[in-house]
Amino acid sequence: MNANPLLTWIDEPSTRQGIRFRQDGAWERWTYADLAGFAGKIAGGLAAAGVRHDERVVIIEPTGPDFVATLYGVMLAGAIPCPVAPPYLFQNADLYARHLRAIIDVARPALVVTAANLVERLEFDGPVHTAAELAAAGGRADGPPAGAALLQFTSGSSGRVKGVRVPVSALAANIAAISTWLEMGEGDATASWLPVHHDMGLIGCLFTPVSRQRDLWLLEPAEFIRDPASYLACFGEHGATMTAMPPFGLEYIVRRLSALPLTGMDFSRWRALIVGAERIDVDVLDRFTALLAPAGFDRRALLPAYGLAEATLAVTGLALREEPTSLPVVPQEVRLGSPVADGGDTVRPVVGCGRALDGVRVTVVDEDGVELPERHVGQIVVRGASLAEGYVRDGAATGRADDSPAGLTEWHEGALHTGDAGFLDGGQLFVIGRLGDAMKVRGRTLFAEDVESALVDAGVPRLRLAVLLGSSAGGATGVVLLERPTPEWAAAAAATLRRMTEHATAVVLDVPRRSIARTTSGKPKRREMWAAYVAGKLDASEILPPAGPVPGQDEVTTG
Repeated sequence: MNANPLLTWIDEPSTRQGIRFRQDGAWERWTYADLAGFAGKIAGGLAAAGVRHDERVVIIEPTGPDFVATLYGVMLAGAIPCPVAPPYLFQNADLYARHLRAIIDVARPALVVTAANLVERLEFDGPVHTAAELAAAGGRADGPPAGAALLQFTSGSSGRVKGVRVPVSALAANIAAISTWLEMGEGDATASWLPVHHDMGLIGCLFTPVSRQRDLWLLEPAEFIRDPASYLACFGEHGATMTAMPPFGLEYIVRRLSALPLTGMDFSRWRALIVGAERIDVDVLDRFTALLAPAGFDRRALLPAYGLAEATLAVTGLALREEPTSLPVVPQEVRLGSPVADGGDTVRPVVGCGRALDGVRVTVVDEDGVELPERHVGQIVVRGASLAEGYVRDGAATGRADDSPAGLTEWHEGALHTGDAGFLDGGQLFVIGRLGDAMKVRGRTLFAEDVESALVDAGVPRLRLAVLLGSSAGGATGVVLLERPTPEWAAAAAATLRRMTEHATAVVLDVPRRSIARTTSGKPKRREMWAAYVAGKLDASEILPPAGPVPGQDEVTTG
C-alpha cells in the first residue's frame, strides 16, 4: 500500500477510466491500469540504473503515455521528478539550450529521461535513457516516498527559471482544494492542451484528474494550435466537463473558429473552464461566450482564478455557478497602500479571480508588510498548506531566488509574498499586475500589463506586442516591442506610451516576428527581454527613439 497519497491510485488502478492522448490526429487510449503497470516498470528500471531515494530525475518528454508513466515511475522509485518542456515549445535551439543548462544546474539530476529523438540533442554529462529502455531494464523499486513530490520550474516570466521544491503534503493539499472547488464527481472528465511540464497543465489538468482516476483527454499544444476544433470536440462531442487555460487560449479559439459553425457540438455539460496565468480581459470572456453560447455553453462555466508555482498552483478561484464580475480601476491612479481609484477618464475593468480555496488564506499588505483593508491596493500574500518549500539553490530550498530583488516572490515566516499587486473586495481577489514589471510615476504605480491592455484597446494585437518597464542609462524607461508593426500600430504605441509613462523615457521598437520571448503559457519574459534591451542585444530597430527624460524625471522610479 503506497504511503504517498499521490500514488494511492496505483494500488487499485481502473481498467475502465484512463487517459486519451491525441497522436497524429487520432486518439490513443490508455487505462489507468495500463499506465500503472508502465510506471511500475519504469520505477524498477530507475532502481536498476542506480537512482537513489530523493535524487532528482529530469523528464523531457512530450505529452503522452511515456511522460505520465515516467512522472509516476520516478515517484514510485522514491525519487523526485523534474518535468521540463521539450525543445519544440521554444522559439530556437540556442534559447532552449540555455534554458536546459540553467535547469540542469539547479536540478543536478542523477539521470535524464527523454524521447528517443532527443537523446543525441541533450547537453548532459550524466546518463540519459528513454522510458522504453527503463521499462525493459528490470529491477525492483523499494524506496519510501521522496521528501518532495516534484521540483517544479517556474515559467520564467519574472526572470530566469527557478526550481520550486513542492513537498508531497503541499501537492496533495492543492489537489484536494481544486477537487473540492470544482466539486469533481464520478462522471467528470477533463480535457487539456496545456504543456504538462509546469503548474497549470501539470497539477490542474494532470495530477488532479489522475489522482481521482477521472477520464482525461490530452492534446499537445501544437495540436491545439493546428486544430482547435479537435479540442472543442472533447467537450461538444466526447463529454469532457472541465479544463483550464490562459486567456490567450480563449482568444485563439475565437479568432480561429468564429467564422465556422459549431455543427453537432453540445457544450451544455461543460461546467468548469478555469482561466488564469495572466491578466484577464472582460472582452475575451464576452467573445468566447458569444461564440459557444448558441451550442449550449453557460458563461458561469468561466472560472477566473489566481495561482502560481510557488503556491503549488491554485490560490483563488471563482465559485461554480457564479457569474464572472469585474470592477473599474484607473490604471494611472494606482497607489500602493491606498484605496483603489475607480473614477476618471481611463477606467479599466479588472476581472475578479474568486476567493481563497480551502486551506488557503489571502491577504493584501502595504510596502511595510502591514495588512490592508479591502479595496486597498498592495502586495498579495498567501498562507496555507499548499505552499511550496522554496526555491532550490545548492541542493537545498531557500526562501528567495538569487536574482529576485525586493518586492518579487519570496517566502517569509510561513507566508508567500507573491510579488503581485491587487486588492480584495468582498473576499474576492482582483489582480492588477506584477510589482517587478511596474513603474512609479509621481507616487502612482503603473503596470506593464496596463500599458499592454491600453495598446490592445488602440488596435495592436496582443500577441504582437510586449511592454517592458525598467531603469536604463536614461533613467526610468518604458519600452514597447512590436513585431513587424503597421504604421497605425506604431503611432498608437508611441502616443499611448508617452501618455501613460509621463516623464519617463519612452522607446518603441520594431522587432522580427515571433521574436518576443514568451513562456510556454504565453506570458512575455519581461526581465529576460529587459536585460537584452539594456545590453543592446535585442534584434530591433527604433520607431520611437528615446524621448526624455524631461523635467520631473526624478519623480519617476521603477518598481
